[in-house]
Amino acid sequence: MDILTEALSSMRTGQPASVRTEGRAPWGLRLPPVAGAGFHVVLYGTCWLVPLEEEGAPIALSPGDVVFLRDGRGHILADQPGTPAVPEQPSHFRPSLPIGTVSIGGDGPRTSLLCGNYHLDQARPHPLVRQLPEIVHLQTRHGRHPELSAAVQLLGAELENPRIGSAGIVPALIDSLLLYILRAWFEEQPPATAAGWAAALGDSAVAPALTAIHGAPSAGWTVESLAARAGLSRAAFARRFTTLVGEPPMAYLTRWRMTTAARLLRESEAPLTTVAAQTGYGSEYAFAKAFKREFGLPPGGYRRDARAA
Repeated sequence: MDILTEALSSMRTGQPASVRTEGRAPWGLRLPPVAGAGFHVVLYGTCWLVPLEEEGAPIALSPGDVVFLRDGRGHILADQPGTPAVPEQPSHFRPSLPIGTVSIGGDGPRTSLLCGNYHLDQARPHPLVRQLPEIVHLQTRHGRHPELSAAVQLLGAELENPRIGSAGIVPALIDSLLLYILRAWFEEQPPATAAGWAAALGDSAVAPALTAIHGAPSAGWTVESLAARAGLSRAAFARRFTTLVGEPPMAYLTRWRMTTAARLLRESEAPLTTVAAQTGYGSEYAFAKAFKREFGLPPGGYRRDARAA
């Protein structure tokens, strides 16, 4: 069971949205907050990401750099930190294949970026994502993160020189880019100082327990049975799990069961009795009660609202 893939799948509420941004110095673009998580990939040239309202220092970006904005916060992209920034306007955009293009600026040096956002449910973010920094900045030059670097290079080639098949290749690469970004960040954390989920995913006791919960959320897991899989006493396992994951084992089990149930309600036509059974509840009544306590409305109402949205 791939915990990272499962966690992200549980949060996805739609396909990524993306655009190519072409800036020629001097240029500055003010980008509003977005629902979900934002991202930028520098395909050519250099620029700066400037957080709004003095929320942090400007970040210099070079070719191959990738930025992931966990909460989709508003920010500025510019050729220099002090360049005045304008809001994105419809006149900046022109349709093109495989994705549209935003063009802005003067006649100076060129910068090309892939910009977009992943539609992730921020109302109930998975703690694996919640524990990430607000801004993740990854550099792929000089042999760092080779898989992420390869994805960036493929995207750059398809956007710079679209050919037959590009309309299918580019969305697939953008979709997979999120997993490459997060995998690269987790693998970048030094084992000696890693904490939270960055440590949990590689922990010899906690990782098997998480795999068990994700692989079979309907099973009758207890702290004792999970501790046995980890080879620890009940108390030692519970302490270790809570420290790394951020909540006790049974609380996380309930969270994952409800997350799985919500995804089944959104994405399938399975009857409530089936959803209840697949998430570890012996009756539809017990499941509905637990679901309403977690989401504030019954499963049927949640399904109707999700379909309407």
